[in-house]
Amino acid sequence: MNIRRKEIIIKFIKQNKEEIFMKVTPDMTIGELIRLDENIVPILMRAGMHCIGCPSAQGESIAEAAMVHGIDGNMLVAQINDFLENK
Repeated sequence: MNIRRKEIIIKFIKQNKEEIFMKVTPDMTIGELIRLDENIVPILMRAGMHCIGCPSAQGESIAEAAMVHGIDGNMLVAQINDFLENK
């Protein structure tokens, strides 16, 4: 699914307040995550990703960012999905 299609789906879900859970994957970019839910930012910050606002970070995948910061990407994805599912 391309980025534009994801954004349209997310916008539709938010506008219609449907209870649809979008699963985060390691290949999603930091920018996509922030657009999905700004409340994910504190999770990334606690994990040690303090350069989230950096323009280059916006196009970086979760897996790439995790590798650069020495973080277990799968564990981070699991934490984000748990947050989204239980909010």
